[in-house]
Formats: sequence, C-alpha cells, structure tokens
Amino acid sequence: MIEVLLYTKPGCCLCDEVKAQLGRLRQTHRFALREVNIVEDPAAYERFKEEIPVVFIGGKKAFKYHLDEEEFLRRLKIEDW
Repeated sequence: MIEVLLYTKPGCCLCDEVKAQLGRLRQTHRFALREVNIVEDPAAYERFKEEIPVVFIGGKKAFKYHLDEEEFLRRLKIEDW
C-alpha cells in the first residue's frame, strides 16, 4: 500500500483543507496516511515551516500548500505500479 505523508501543524487552515481532502479520498482509494506535526518534529519544522501543508506520495514530494485531487489520484496510481 502506498504511503502518503502529510506535514502539517495545528491552526493551519490550508492544512485542515488538505486533511479533509485526503480523508475523503481514503474512502474510495487505498493508501496509508501518516501525518507529521512539524511543531513536534524540529527537523521537519526547519525543513517545511514555510511550505505547509506538504504532501509526499511514496516518498516523493508531490504537493505543497494545496492538493489537486485529480493529480493526486494520477500520482497515486503511478506509484502503485
């Protein structure tokens, strides 16, 4: 199963939007979702503090700030090979 990794932090409205999108997409598509709160991870904070939310698919950076659902599904399918 493909892992989708979401870097986020509390109080981020863009993060909340992407989390909601991923939640909806998980209802119809198989992928493992892992969320990292950058406030609790100093290395992630330094790396992504200006880019959140950031989404990785199968270890590859795919989106920042916003999630295009059609593109997400296309990338998910590519990584599933």
